[in-house]
Amino acid sequence: MSVNTSPRALLTSCFVLLTLLSCALCAPLSAVMRRDVWVPTITCPTSDSTWTVGKSFLVTWDTSSKPAEVTNPNGEIYLRLGDETQSSPIASGFALADGQVEVTIPTDTTPDQYRVVLFGDSGNWSDQFPIDAAT
Repeated sequence: MSVNTSPRALLTSCFVLLTLLSCALCAPLSAVMRRDVWVPTITCPTSDSTWTVGKSFLVTWDTSSKPAEVTNPNGEIYLRLGDETQSSPIASGFALADGQVEVTIPTDTTPDQYRVVLFGDSGNWSDQFPIDAAT
């Protein structure tokens, strides 16, 4: 088997090699570094909880398994009904390391069985619980 050593073949090979090398060097450092994914367990609400439209409640989660480096340390809380997570958070901009945040159930929430979704480093759901109509 013969190897093509023409100037054009060598130049093309060098170009391909330099292109691949530059792509590797331009990769974001965060994509190369090891990422810790933290999925803290939501401890409140539970299936025994009952919330009410228009009222404020405390969402809590376990912070005991927090890794040293958290990819996204800021959290958001959403309500989830059935297979759909609502598009607007009911809380945002809080530190996941705090382990709790107060939320207010929007007045336009339809009473039903919901879950709380905690987003930040990862997303996880609470147990399903009822949200009742305002009294």
